[in-house]
Amino acid sequence: MASTIPLEDNINMLQQYVEYFPDFPKPGILYKDVLSLLSHIDGIKLLEKILKQISDQLRGKVDCIAMLETRGFIFAPILALQLNVPCIPVSKKGNLPGPVIEMSYILEYGEDILTVQLNSITKGQKIFIVDDFLATGGTLEAASKLIEKAGGEIIQGLVLMEKLELEGRKRLNFPMISLMSE
Repeated sequence: MASTIPLEDNINMLQQYVEYFPDFPKPGILYKDVLSLLSHIDGIKLLEKILKQISDQLRGKVDCIAMLETRGFIFAPILALQLNVPCIPVSKKGNLPGPVIEMSYILEYGEDILTVQLNSITKGQKIFIVDDFLATGGTLEAASKLIEKAGGEIIQGLVLMEKLELEGRKRLNFPMISLMSE
C-alpha cells in the first residue's frame, strides 16, 4: 500500500533521526550525522518509505542505479529493488575487480581516483546516481563524468544531505534530490 503522507512531509520527519556532534571533526564544526537514522528502526522504515516514493517518480525513466562508495551502497539497493533495475558500484581505485575505467578528481586536501567496472554500463543507459552527502560536488561531478565516459547518461541524483553554502550543485549537469540540507 502506498504511503498517504506526502514525500515532503516524510522528508521533514526524517530530520528527527539526525544526531548532532559539536566540535567534530574539529573545533567549531557542528557535525550532522545523517547515518544515525540507521540506528533507529523507525528511521530505517521512514527512509524506506521515502525511497519508495522517489522510486515511484522514477519508474520507467531509469535503467540502473549508480551507487557511490561507501555510503551510497547503503541506500541505492533499496531504490534498485523498487525499480527492478541493477546497481553499479562506483568505487575508489583498487576496490573493484576486473577491468575498470577511472577518473581522477581533486579533493579539498588532495586528489583521488574513482573507478567503475568496464562492462557495467552500456551505451545510452539512463542512470540515477546515489550518494550520502553533497558538499563541494567534486565526487559527484567526477562520478558523473566517469559514467558518461563509460557511455551512461545521468538523468538525476540523490543525496541524503546537502551543504548548501558550498554550492556543490552548481558543478553538476543533472538535477539533484536532497533529502536534507544545511
